[in-house]
Amino acid sequence: MRRFELTLPRSIDEAVRVLRDRGPDAKLLAGGTDLLPQMKNGLLKPACVVDLSGVAQVRTLEPAARGLRVGAAVPARALERDTVVRSTYTSLAESAALVGSVQVRNLATLGGNVCNAAPSADMAPPLLALEAVAVIIGPRGERRVPFADFFTGVRRTVLGADEILVEIVVPPPGPRSGGQYLRHTPRRELDIAVVGVASQLTLSNGACTKARIALAAVAPVPLRAHEAEQALEGKPVTAEAIEQAAELAVGVARPISDQRGSADYRRHLVRVLTRRTLRTALTRAGG
Repeated sequence: MRRFELTLPRSIDEAVRVLRDRGPDAKLLAGGTDLLPQMKNGLLKPACVVDLSGVAQVRTLEPAARGLRVGAAVPARALERDTVVRSTYTSLAESAALVGSVQVRNLATLGGNVCNAAPSADMAPPLLALEAVAVIIGPRGERRVPFADFFTGVRRTVLGADEILVEIVVPPPGPRSGGQYLRHTPRRELDIAVVGVASQLTLSNGACTKARIALAAVAPVPLRAHEAEQALEGKPVTAEAIEQAAELAVGVARPISDQRGSADYRRHLVRVLTRRTLRTALTRAGG
């Protein structure tokens, strides 16, 4: 690994100033489970590493009137074990529990998982299904970006080189809501999703008032299955409706074939996992 300068800012403003002054030569360090291996393998060669461990704002984890506030440096393990996240934002807790091993989850952060922008990122689909918003701060101030617009390509996001993802705000799902995240991997743990699906349903008077379905590892970016969602809304969630939604979700997938699975296999998995997550979401919503 090449030598580098380590800076330890005590505030977001200080960290932003370092990014502004050092430009693309600087990289942020939160948990380090993505950054450090890339540095060791020579894929990244930053001259300056900005360690966010002293910035309290990025470690917030608390419910608020407008939903759950999760700092970008909150570890996956904290989300996996938090009682509020487990009970109200269940799919997010489930996805956090699938990131690496327990040792990795104690370091790996929500911000790192999404900012790395891998198409297979486990915590991205629940954030899309829960309509989460990214809070970003840079030299020009704060801006908020829905996670549906956060990813722009493989390992690319809307973040500028001088901007920091500070926290994620997840709106409350509301009464009679339920969700689930499932993925398929060749191994039970320490593997990358071949396909991941998060579904979220809200019910009222025997019908679905809101449906959200998000897919991972089937396109350059995590994406929503809008037609499948629309097919469920405004009517009872029957077995036939779930089957139709699963078929429509397959239509939005744009998978590739690689060593982990063919494009056809991934389409099959989208159908199966969408069906399963919708059934569980329906049960959890009280349907």
